[in-house]
Amino acid sequence: MGMGFYNSISALFLSSFFMHTFIPHSCLPCFALPGNETDRLALLEIKASITHDPFKVLTSWNETIHFCSWHGVTCGRRHKRVTSLSLPSLKLAGSISPHVGNLSFLRVIDLQENSLGHEIPPEFSRLHRLQVLQLNNNSLSGEIPTNLSCCCQLLRLAVGFNVLMGKIPNELGLLSKLRVFSIHFNHFTGGVPTSFSNLSYLEKFSASFNNLSGTVPDIFGRMTNLSFLAFDVNSFSGMLPPSIFNLSSLTVLAMAFNEIQGSLPSNFGIPSLHIFSISDNQFSGSIPVSLSNASNLIEFSMGVNQLHGKVPPLTNLHKLKRLVLAENHLGSGGIDDLTFLCDLSNATHLEILQIFTNNFGGTLPQCIGNLSSSLQKFNIAQNKILGSIPNEIANLANLEVLLMSWNQLSGHVPPGVGKLHKLYQLSFGGNSLSGNLPSSFRNLSQLNVLSLAGNKLQGNIPPSLAECQNLRFLHLGANNFSGIISQEIFGLLNLYVLSLEQNHFIGPLPENIGILINLEYLDISDNMLFGEIPASLVSCVKLEYLDMHGNFFNGTIPSTLSSLRGLTKLSLSHNNLSGTIPEFLENFVFLESLNLSYNNFEGMLPIKGVFKNATATSVEGNSKLCGGIPEFHLPKCKFQHAKKEGLSLTMKLVLSLVCGILGVIFALTFLYLYCSRRDKKGQAASDSDKFPQVSYQSLLKATNGFSSTNLVGMGSFGSVYKGLLEQGETTVAIKVLNLVRRGAYKSFIAECKAFKNIRHRNLIKVLSACSGFDYRGHDFKALIYEFMVNGSLEEWLYPIHTIGERNERPTSLTISQRLNIVIDVAMALDYLHHHCETPIVHCDLKPSNILLNEDMVAHVGDFGLVRFLPKAAENSSGNQSSSLGIKGTIGYAPPEYGMGHEVWTQGDVYSFGILLLEIFTGKRPTDDMFQGTSNLYSFVKVALPEQVEEVLDPVLVQESNHPNEGRASNRVLIIESLISVLEIGVACSAELPRERLNIYDAVAHMCRIRNKLQANGICE
Repeated sequence: MGMGFYNSISALFLSSFFMHTFIPHSCLPCFALPGNETDRLALLEIKASITHDPFKVLTSWNETIHFCSWHGVTCGRRHKRVTSLSLPSLKLAGSISPHVGNLSFLRVIDLQENSLGHEIPPEFSRLHRLQVLQLNNNSLSGEIPTNLSCCCQLLRLAVGFNVLMGKIPNELGLLSKLRVFSIHFNHFTGGVPTSFSNLSYLEKFSASFNNLSGTVPDIFGRMTNLSFLAFDVNSFSGMLPPSIFNLSSLTVLAMAFNEIQGSLPSNFGIPSLHIFSISDNQFSGSIPVSLSNASNLIEFSMGVNQLHGKVPPLTNLHKLKRLVLAENHLGSGGIDDLTFLCDLSNATHLEILQIFTNNFGGTLPQCIGNLSSSLQKFNIAQNKILGSIPNEIANLANLEVLLMSWNQLSGHVPPGVGKLHKLYQLSFGGNSLSGNLPSSFRNLSQLNVLSLAGNKLQGNIPPSLAECQNLRFLHLGANNFSGIISQEIFGLLNLYVLSLEQNHFIGPLPENIGILINLEYLDISDNMLFGEIPASLVSCVKLEYLDMHGNFFNGTIPSTLSSLRGLTKLSLSHNNLSGTIPEFLENFVFLESLNLSYNNFEGMLPIKGVFKNATATSVEGNSKLCGGIPEFHLPKCKFQHAKKEGLSLTMKLVLSLVCGILGVIFALTFLYLYCSRRDKKGQAASDSDKFPQVSYQSLLKATNGFSSTNLVGMGSFGSVYKGLLEQGETTVAIKVLNLVRRGAYKSFIAECKAFKNIRHRNLIKVLSACSGFDYRGHDFKALIYEFMVNGSLEEWLYPIHTIGERNERPTSLTISQRLNIVIDVAMALDYLHHHCETPIVHCDLKPSNILLNEDMVAHVGDFGLVRFLPKAAENSSGNQSSSLGIKGTIGYAPPEYGMGHEVWTQGDVYSFGILLLEIFTGKRPTDDMFQGTSNLYSFVKVALPEQVEEVLDPVLVQESNHPNEGRASNRVLIIESLISVLEIGVACSAELPRERLNIYDAVAHMCRIRNKLQANGICE
């Protein structure tokens, strides 16, 4: 071998050495097919990795046209190589193929706003020409590949709204041309790498909603092009570098929800600033006077800090829309603390003004009437403000929230408040206001919350307040109200909370309180009410808190209250109640506090349930009670035994009575057998006669001859038409039975029987029936229901293009609406299963049988397959068989029906669970994606709780990403609540019946979820 061979070997070794030493391996180009064929094959691999394409955009990616004409693909003019891959907002699911690294001419990748999962392929590092990488709003996980630093042309990196984790790679600091760095809404930890000091061209740094920590580095102050700096909702601490405020181009500075401390520098009033948000930190000191230099400010948020002193002049902040100074130590309690409010008269676009929980004193200046007519939220609660409320507040015509509670305000409630027609939350509680409530309150038709508790208001509650039909929270406790509680107040059908405690009300509690079927909190304690506890309280099945102590109620505890199984607190102490303590209280599994003390109860004290806890139960002051657990220290109960002679006489009487009853039963049996021979038509007439009859002619006229234009739906046994009865004044839904269909006649009988004695707000109401003949002499049977203007739940979950009056409604349901609907349906089932004389099983629960009225209240309909159960079979878990076959609809019918199990209430619970999962995932149980052993139940169960966003309806995920007020805590609460709701659906739809949740427990759990959301202003 000659020297040439050794020289060749040496050259090869050296080239290999330098290549592996100085060039990162991941940055080496891959060996691929030359030219256009490489790009075409790479695109086909990318298409293959997409598992869900709802808009079918990738159908254009086929061999019939050149790949440069495929949807979302852009090629260069000269070489016909792919330069841009743009497929945003298409709901694509699957993963990003590593073959994307073969598109070596790519400059732009835009896959944002989809549902792509798995990791970011490290093959992106091969794309040396890449300038824009936008992957935000997907479900990507893992870490940002460190070798992205090989993309030396990268100008924009956006991977926000994913579940990426790990530390920010230090290597990204090598992207010296980077202008946009966006990683918000992920799970990154650690600090900002020091290498980022090389990013001299950086214009936007967005790292909000992560777990970043450490101090805010001084490097940002040296980025002279930086205009957007956001790292709110992290764990940064330490001091804020003053150099940041030397950036003359800075427009957005958001650092809320961290642990940053220290005082604000005197030069912080940058003229270019539009948004300045430092709420929820540990800033101290005063607000610098230089604030007035920030003349372009739109949002100024400094709430929840430790700032003190006076608020400097705000006269130059003409563009201000949002001012939040709440929860600090601002003000001194002096008379001039609120002078800055008059400065805000120049802010003609002001929408939000929140200065609550500070030390502001003085009186409210009349100039508040000169504030912007755009003002929507005005909150000055928990300060030291004196004097009366200026009537000029009536000028703020667009005000929606007015909170002045817990100050030292006095005088009357100004009547001008009644002119604020858009108010939905009004709170003057905890002051010294006096006089009567203004009658003008009747004009507040949008009012949702009214809190006047803790004042010196007097007189009656004006009956006109009942005109505020949107009221849900009414707090009038701790005042001097007197007189009889008017029945009109209990006409506020949407009330959740009614608080009237510590007043001077007299008389009985109105019987129509049962109308308040949404009521969850009722406090009428410490008044002078008397009479018996209304049995109608049974209708308030959502009650969780009931306090009636300190009155003069007498009589016994009504047995009907046994339906209030969701109670967590019950206080009846200091009344004149008597009789025995009912045993049904033992079964209240959620009851945490029970106070029955200082009444006249007698007999044995129960020992189960809440009565096992002497700290949670109080029965003192009832001298005739006995028994109970030892901790109550009650005497033992004594029982008297009858003498033998008396027993013998009793036995004789019993035998005589039994013989008489048997004779009566024999006679009734004979009569029943005789009557049961009537033909089916006689039965139908008997059942339909329970409803007001209408003629075939009137229905023909009402539906314009059963015109197809009046057809609104078709079911298993007939068609539903929209009609106008009573000279066109009443709109109804008319279900005409197709008696040719097998089972239609039986369906008509079943519906008549079901609706004969049941009434519930969440059940469709039958108004009338028709049983006769049409013009051809054929049997004709129809049922007339109340008309539901918002159609069926099916139409909302799977909207189609329609014409007519429904085409303007929203195309999707909000989280709040969906939660309200499933609660409504569960309430209806609970009523059918547990509150009817005979338990009723619906047997066909599905979206098309859930109808929605104008207020989006859900009503369960179509009782054509209904079954009536004997009490003993209501929850029987025996392996009963039946020859009836599957009852219901495939996908919703429980698996045990397919194995011959008899119809039972647990079957409805299964159907409800599937319905709930469908409502919140947007997927039918019969979807093509469910094959083999896969089903909707397993699809959701395996995703809980960590991957819940992968199974939720994308509409709900988007809504949760933009919670009220934009607070991270709200988003977390929404996701946690959605997890809990889906867990209820999974618990109800378990394949083994013994593992299913009870429907009334499901109601209680979901109501608690809704209450928690409402308390945070999320759920309506």
